[in-house]
Amino acid sequence: MIFRRKVDADPGERALWGDLLSLGFTFPICIALGFFLGRWAGGSLGHPALGQWVGLVWGIFAAFWELYKVNRRMARRDEAELRRLQQGKGPHD
Repeated sequence: MIFRRKVDADPGERALWGDLLSLGFTFPICIALGFFLGRWAGGSLGHPALGQWVGLVWGIFAAFWELYKVNRRMARRDEAELRRLQQGKGPHD
């Protein structure tokens, strides 16, 4: 193979990059879905402007909730790595 790597990437590192990259998709999707679904729901109830604002707030909350969950996963990985380093093991042992 042309691009063969000598050392395979750590699965934890791949998961970390996956979490970080997913945030780039999650934020705009949550906010846009909240806005348009809120506008649709508000329109069917007779108040599209109110519905879009409620949906927008809901979408922003959902996006930041996902950011919080990713942050907690990263903190747990960091704690595990710190414990492993304090025990004298190398980063890939």
